[in-house]
Amino acid sequence: MDNQLKRTIGFWPAVATAVGIVVSSSALVSLTQGFGIAGPGFIIAMVAAMLLNLFVALSFAELSSIVPQAGGINHYTLPTMGPFIGMISVISGYVLVNMFAGSAEAHIAGLVIHDTFLPSVHPLFISIAFVVILGLINIRGIEFYSWSQMILTGVMIVSIFAIGIIGLTGTGSGQPIKTSLDFNTMGWGVLGLSALAFWLFVGIEFVCPMAEEIKKPKIYIPMSMIMGLLIILVVDFIFGNAAIKYVPLKTLAGAADPHVKASTAILGKTGQIWIGIVTVFATGSTINTLLCAIPRMLYSMAQKGQMPKMFGRLNKWGSPWVAIVFMTSLFLIFLIIGVTGSKSITTFILAGAFCWMVTYIIAHLNVIIMRFKYPNVIRTFKSPLGITFQVIGIAGIIYMMFNIFPDPAVKVRIYMYAIIFLLVTIIYSACWVKFAMKTKLFKTTPLEELLEKEVEYSNESIVSFKKENQTHI
Repeated sequence: MDNQLKRTIGFWPAVATAVGIVVSSSALVSLTQGFGIAGPGFIIAMVAAMLLNLFVALSFAELSSIVPQAGGINHYTLPTMGPFIGMISVISGYVLVNMFAGSAEAHIAGLVIHDTFLPSVHPLFISIAFVVILGLINIRGIEFYSWSQMILTGVMIVSIFAIGIIGLTGTGSGQPIKTSLDFNTMGWGVLGLSALAFWLFVGIEFVCPMAEEIKKPKIYIPMSMIMGLLIILVVDFIFGNAAIKYVPLKTLAGAADPHVKASTAILGKTGQIWIGIVTVFATGSTINTLLCAIPRMLYSMAQKGQMPKMFGRLNKWGSPWVAIVFMTSLFLIFLIIGVTGSKSITTFILAGAFCWMVTYIIAHLNVIIMRFKYPNVIRTFKSPLGITFQVIGIAGIIYMMFNIFPDPAVKVRIYMYAIIFLLVTIIYSACWVKFAMKTKLFKTTPLEELLEKEVEYSNESIVSFKKENQTHI
């Protein structure tokens, strides 16, 4: 059996991956709640958050251009800070946060399908079927994933855009409310909502773990992330402004399903059904991407001995099926035990997201270290203005960590769970590196070694690398 991933993903499936993971059911809620809190001025927080995520995208794009492998952040960290930090970046930043977020998304899909289309079927059965189907699609191969992702993301984005345009132009069946809104009543305080707006764009880098399956990774990866951010900003801006045209701000700010209320106000029952379909597709695209990208991180880590060897197995369709089954099982377990339906799920997700921010800081630090440690290595994409965007990005992320939730009591619980997640990850990673890998925690892997194992890295690049960086290796 071939133990290498194959390059079959084009540009638009890569864009669909970048967009599909970001525009989730929870992101639609955050979007309309944000406009409910700040009114039209929420776009200021959105742009600030988009820029921070753009800086993240620039860092990931540069790192991926140097090491275009399926390991993602782990492989970028091996030459800079070693296997211990690499494992922490993946386990805490992706596996932990998304075993809560992914199962929560499936829970939402089950409820929406039950309430809108299948009232006689229990929501849990629907959620389980949803996850199993997407798991099977990913096991079947990357071609099935890419086509399903394009359909899910395409329908979702076009629908959100269409509902927003109908609302802005007043061509729907609903009646706009009679009110006038100042652009920004919060002044500079609106920037305090950047942490909320951050979730509208987070996850754009999920295209990077598919670097070994994208046809032109050094071109398509940065382009797909930047294109994805722009698409999300435009579509969210249109839908958010349509929402505040039809629903009072207080209603949007306090509702559990503000996007549903907005769509219903714009198009009546048709809008309710339509946004129900959008919610299902948003959930589908998110879980689909999670089941594609995270297993590929685990697959590549297994190749480096950082995970059990079974995660490195590919089936006849070239999919890391053991890792896919593992992530699918985690989603199902959390669905069945009911964690995703509890009132604490938002706290769990934000605690995991705190760890996600730690991973973003690691990504920025990787770029900074690479610039000094390997200044002459070939980069087909380079973040502009030196390390300016990395420094600003780190500062912005730290600011959001301290402003992760407005309620002080909830914030304390978020920090408590985040510390637990990080401690568990640190202990596991340290034990694995020390006793399973039998190496030093911070022993770095020479970049040359990573590049020589890259499937399609040219001999010319290797020779050039050795010549220009021989003093660093």
